[in-house]
Formats: sequence, C-alpha cells, structure tokens
Amino acid sequence: MSRTALYTGTFDPVTNGHLDVVRRACRLADRLVVAIGVHSSKTPIFTAEERAEMLRAVCGPVAEAAGATVEVVTYSDLAIAAARRHGATLIVRGLRDGTDLDYEMQMGAMNETMAPDVATVFVPASPDVRPITATLVRQVAAMGGDVSPFVPPLVAEKIRARFAPR
Repeated sequence: MSRTALYTGTFDPVTNGHLDVVRRACRLADRLVVAIGVHSSKTPIFTAEERAEMLRAVCGPVAEAAGATVEVVTYSDLAIAAARRHGATLIVRGLRDGTDLDYEMQMGAMNETMAPDVATVFVPASPDVRPITATLVRQVAAMGGDVSPFVPPLVAEKIRARFAPR
C-alpha cells in the first residue's frame, strides 16, 4: 500500500533544515508532496515558481535516494485541504526546539479536529540544522553574509544573485 505525506511551508528560501525534513519524510512515505504556502500577507524574496523549481531540484535526488517520489505544489488554503486534495494521510512537520513543539502541537491538534483521518507526524531536526531558519537565512543574505553553510549550493547561488549589488 502506498502512503502519501504532505510537507507544508513557505520555503523562502529552501534551507538545509527543509532538506533534513524531506529526507526523514521520505522514509515514512512512498510519495511526498511538498506544498508551498502562498499567502498575500507575506512578501517572499523568491516567487512561488522559483521556490518550486529549487525544491524540485534539491528534493528530487533526496527522495530518489530513499526510494520515494516528490511532487511540488502550491496552496493558498488550509493545509488539511491540500492534504485531502493530494491524497495525503500524513502531514510531516519538523521540530527544531521547544518553541516549534508548542506551536506545532497546537496546529496538529487543530488539523486532527478538522480531519481525524490525517495524522500529523513530527520529526526532530538533526543537530547540525537545528539553528537554521529561513528567516535568519534571509536576514544574513540581506546584510551581505554568506549563507552557503545553511542552504543547498543551488539555493546559495540563487540567493547571491538575488542580493547581488546592482
């Protein structure tokens, strides 16, 4: 029996922490749907299409190595609605610390109330990626810092190009 998991986020930019969650999620499911949240309240540095392109490029090999497939989509409604649309029975969430746990437990409980048939699975971040957040990566990049330790090489190139002096 095939199992589909959904992993949601803004992925702006894609970080090594995101890849860590993808790697772990591909051990739990045969098919991973990476869903980019598109919300008007956020002003991303990359378009949804650019983020999707980066996610396909960096997550594809990770999924393939685990014997899984990855699909990248966008969504602008509830994660539960996206899970149902794509046939996911699992929502995978990464946890870096206790703050993440508190927030994700609340979200997981809300999702379970709305969709008892979709389980939320929490995966702990590997120690080397725990401090990485997309927000911090954006801040470092905006101030001219080197983000290459925190993101895949392809993403580092795209960030350098985006923040290059004009």
